Amino acid sequence: MLRNASTQILKQFVRHRTTDTSLILERSINKVQLLGRVGQDPVMRQVEGRNPVTIFSMATNEMWRSGEGEPTTTGDVTQKTTWHRISVFKPGLRDVAYQYVKKGSRILVEGKLDYGEYMDKNNVRRQATTIIADNIVFLSENLRDQ
Repeated sequence: MLRNASTQILKQFVRHRTTDTSLILERSINKVQLLGRVGQDPVMRQVEGRNPVTIFSMATNEMWRSGEGEPTTTGDVTQKTTWHRISVFKPGLRDVAYQYVKKGSRILVEGKLDYGEYMDKNNVRRQATTIIADNIVFLSENLRDQ
């Protein structure tokens, strides 16, 4: 209830106090959920003057049957693997991920998409897509292996 009241006050403040008519606060969502397997053990990196980050890769798979456009239980099964770069900045989660996430572990990652650019070693501008993890769920099958 307090949250709704605060939101209404903020909306009224922005609506009445701004001279920029194009400024309208809208709610948006940047949410990603990935269920898959870890491709490499995590590494922790720290750039001077910045907080450390734990980074690892994760694979997700899609499978489908190829057919003549009609639902069928016959046909070849095709599989596509997509690799994702996961970055963990959140202090507690960053340390847990570094310590417990292992290559081959099946995990659920929740977070948001982030797009960025960097210069490679040949001075070529590259684009990178990263998942910024807010939560990692370790599935029970991983606990049996420990």
